[in-house]
Amino acid sequence: MRRALREAQKADLQGEVPVGAVVVQDEKVIARGHNRPLALLDPSAHAEILALRRAAKKLGNYRLKGCDLYVTIEPCAMCAGAIIQARLRRVVYGAPDPKAGACGSALDVLNHPKVNHQVEVVSGVLAEKCARILRDFFRQRRKTGVRGQGLGAGGWGLGAGGAGIRSQRKRSQPLAPSP
Repeated sequence: MRRALREAQKADLQGEVPVGAVVVQDEKVIARGHNRPLALLDPSAHAEILALRRAAKKLGNYRLKGCDLYVTIEPCAMCAGAIIQARLRRVVYGAPDPKAGACGSALDVLNHPKVNHQVEVVSGVLAEKCARILRDFFRQRRKTGVRGQGLGAGGWGLGAGGAGIRSQRKRSQPLAPSP
């Protein structure tokens, strides 16, 4: 998880939401990734997706059987779907995400009974450190007034007690009916 945190720091330095991920096979890191949707203009450029793509390329197979993913925050539904398709053995994450986490917090995509591949999930590893980097990032964004670039009106902040991430974005107004 410490290597995933280093990846999150890279994202932070680049002005991206600080999330990092590493893929491990036989106790060796084979791929790394950090959030880059702003830099790549790609909504799918989450840390997990980038790490999975690099691992698949390195192994020459999109099926990453026997591999584990370490990520600083609970994966979202998109990333959980990619994890299932990659046939990862285990996901280890730090901070929970009660609003968008798909490993049991908001949704349980990884181990839904109708999904054809089950993934072991380990949560809370270095949770406070993983949550702190996100909390500090969004606190600084609010303090400096930096908005936009996909962060919504208020960014994210830590929920009460530092347990997880909660969205502070304003809800968008409904679209007017078409004429």
